[in-house]
Amino acid sequence: MTYFVYILYIVAFSCFIYGLMGLTGPKTAVRGNQIAAVGMAIAIIGTLLLIRNTYAINWVLIIGGLAIGVILGVPPAKKTKMTAMPQLVALFNGLGGGTVALIALAEFISSKGFSDFRLDQQPTVAVVVGSLFGAIIGSISFWGSLVAFLKLQEVLNKKVEKFFVSNARLFQVANIVLLIVAVAIAIYIGVKAKPGEGTSVWWMVALLVVSGVLGLFVVLPIGGADMPVVISLLNALTGLSAAAAGIALNNTAMIVAGMIVGASGTILTNLMATAMNRSIPAIVFGSFGGGGGGGGAATATGGAVKATSAADAAIQMAYANQVIVVPGYGLAVAQAQHTVKEMADLLEDKGVEVKYAIHPVAGRMPGHMNVLLAEADVAYDAMKEMDDINGEFNRTDVTIVIGANDVTNPAARNDPGSPIHGMPILNVDQSRSVIVLKRSMSSGYAGIDNPLFTAEQTSMLFGDAKKSVASVIEELKAL
Repeated sequence: MTYFVYILYIVAFSCFIYGLMGLTGPKTAVRGNQIAAVGMAIAIIGTLLLIRNTYAINWVLIIGGLAIGVILGVPPAKKTKMTAMPQLVALFNGLGGGTVALIALAEFISSKGFSDFRLDQQPTVAVVVGSLFGAIIGSISFWGSLVAFLKLQEVLNKKVEKFFVSNARLFQVANIVLLIVAVAIAIYIGVKAKPGEGTSVWWMVALLVVSGVLGLFVVLPIGGADMPVVISLLNALTGLSAAAAGIALNNTAMIVAGMIVGASGTILTNLMATAMNRSIPAIVFGSFGGGGGGGGAATATGGAVKATSAADAAIQMAYANQVIVVPGYGLAVAQAQHTVKEMADLLEDKGVEVKYAIHPVAGRMPGHMNVLLAEADVAYDAMKEMDDINGEFNRTDVTIVIGANDVTNPAARNDPGSPIHGMPILNVDQSRSVIVLKRSMSSGYAGIDNPLFTAEQTSMLFGDAKKSVASVIEELKAL
């Protein structure tokens, strides 16, 4: 039976890897998710078979826990709107880290403070080290992800958020101290892990508390502009903590699955940081932006904002050869993806070529805009990544920016003193004409001015994105 379980694990790992490969493209992403889910189901079945004798009494509890997880997990996953999907991902990711922290605590309690092991045996050392590592990283991931969820959901008290952002340097010092304390406690627990000795459970509780505070203090000062990278980083940490828990439990499935998540999350984090031209340490220790786009006015000195109407916008686009749509989080908030698709269909019926420019960090998580547009049946081939579309802006008649801000800010390219200088952006300002749809002149996540809004070729169409696009549609139908 043991060999049969290992065969199931190999099948499960293959599904994980093949499913992950599917996530590299929007056309295969859904199938990739389904294959990975099948792999996880196989891994769970294999684990249940493996422990059928050792933990036979707890089988009912295990099945009950699985049932509770399904009951609590499926409804929000099905009902959550795409605009809130980043929050859901952050929350689910945090629960994974919290689970690992609880596993570490359970291992500590069941072994009476790591006092009933012989440390000259390698598996036992692995249990102690894996549990302590999982406790630290899992707790950091849980509390950090919880803060990310509150930030993205915009329910975190703004005064609290502003306090942490404005005192980021102070909390950087506190984080170093907390990390040293956490490592010191872990070393003390490990040294005391001897037969008949061990430590009190309060030492493990202290380790979890210190690590949890560290997770809070790391994420709270990070501004909203960096939140997509933070989510990816926390996801990688959860994967590593799961792998550590797998070592402690001697569970091959957890080790491999955790390492896959940790490795892929690390690669994605690096790619996201590169897309913002920022190093990961700079994001963790020196973030910019205070969150939700509620900063000052996004006007730039030396220019005036020119307002336009739906009728003028419709005329400009109807007589263009090519129109590029630049979606941002404002489009997601307004749930305007279906309306934008309808507008694009009308333009294409008039012979206008329509493309969509997707910045790697547009929205609030990697791929957010791609999934949102795919939900509205936008053709995958029409969605162009930044590197593929940037060369086309200078020969584009009209670019319509819907709810995007920082990813179109030319200050990143032209102003060495800007906090986002060097960050790769969509070259929207090179278009012959730019129409920006925004509710107001509020700034983006970075909280800085955007000279694009006062550029000579730019006009602003104020209002809710969905209603504004609907007005443009009516005007297009009238032409």
